[in-house]
Amino acid sequence: MGTFSTLVRMAGRNLVQGGRRVVLLGMAMVLVSMLLVLLDSLAAGLEASMVNSATTLASGHVNVGGFFKVTSGTASPVVADGPKIRAIVEREVPELDYQIDRVRGWARLVSERASFWGGLLGIDVEEERGLRSVLQISEGSFDALKQPDTILLFEQQAKRLEAKVGDTLTISAPTMGGVNNTVDVRVGAIAKDVGFMSAINLFMPKATIRQLYQMKPEATGAVQLYLKNEADASGVMERLRPKLEAEGFRLMDLDPRPFWMKFDTVTGQDWVGQKLDLTTWREEVSFLLWILTGFAALRWLLLGVILLLVVVGIMNTMYMSIRERTREIGTMRAIGMSRGRVLGLFLLEALALGIGASALGAGLGVVIALSVNAAEIKIASDAFMAILMNDQVYLKLTVDNVVFAVALITGISVFAALRPARRAARMRPVGALHQVG
Repeated sequence: MGTFSTLVRMAGRNLVQGGRRVVLLGMAMVLVSMLLVLLDSLAAGLEASMVNSATTLASGHVNVGGFFKVTSGTASPVVADGPKIRAIVEREVPELDYQIDRVRGWARLVSERASFWGGLLGIDVEEERGLRSVLQISEGSFDALKQPDTILLFEQQAKRLEAKVGDTLTISAPTMGGVNNTVDVRVGAIAKDVGFMSAINLFMPKATIRQLYQMKPEATGAVQLYLKNEADASGVMERLRPKLEAEGFRLMDLDPRPFWMKFDTVTGQDWVGQKLDLTTWREEVSFLLWILTGFAALRWLLLGVILLLVVVGIMNTMYMSIRERTREIGTMRAIGMSRGRVLGLFLLEALALGIGASALGAGLGVVIALSVNAAEIKIASDAFMAILMNDQVYLKLTVDNVVFAVALITGISVFAALRPARRAARMRPVGALHQVG
């Protein structure tokens, strides 16, 4: 008596005889593990959507941007020698999947009825592998941007300007020399909004922005690196800094903010000429990361409350089980079962319940997540669409999340059962045999 296989059989029998109390506790654990898988999948989906949208619309995984100062009190988001930087990146970054460069600017967009300031992004349609997959064109054609002096607006921007495809708009901005310049553009496409990132960004051909700012053909705004694995971004950036310095480029100090928040700092510094600014996608969209932080805090607050209730439920169930089986425990102790075996018996019951319930709950969570993704549920609320940066609910399932849910619930089950199990193991055989109940 007391072998491991015997303990397993006894634990299984005790769970079966536990009745409604064990069933209710198991259902609670199933629910918690299911919620854990779904919430983790939603968080992973939110981050994946944000990374995909942000790195396609406004940032690469790593960015080589910078500022050019004609005088110490002015600054333009210009990189003077884009081709040379791209050649260095091609040579020094084996993790690279592909790279593009975009011309940057900040200008006033004017229609016959309204105007607003926006961020200009000059692109080459043929280079933009990811932009087509993120942008959903509601009017016109993305390929219209192959033509000079064209522009892509987002729906809210078009609404503010009261503009439609084919309309002519005027862009006004000061050049690097401080002289105001204008250029007329034709609306070639209107795309659906993509959250915050589409509020101010405007896409147009590179040549149009170079014409507006009177820039040389080799000048650009930022070289954007897209890596095979986005997790390598910080390491690639750190390795690239000394390589660029060795090639004669001056670099700005690390500043974990998007480039448009650095103008005041740069204009206040006493230097002229070119300085490069290296960032990762996290710096460029740091103003959006609060969404992930807030959701993570809300998720763990909710789960913390539920897990606390589960712990209390397990402990109460175990204490009630001990009270009902006091004479049984006394008998087992009287015929030679050690305290360690008694402790192990109760912990095995908790372990079996935890594994079974959490595995079932995680399985249900996987099925629900796959069903939600297959249903392609659209988001009706503009507010939620702005936060999620996607027009449909997306749950990203990973093996790690499922294993974590099962391990966490099982571990909590065993932990919660530890104190009641110790109480059972400490019972004296004589006292337990004479106790009724």
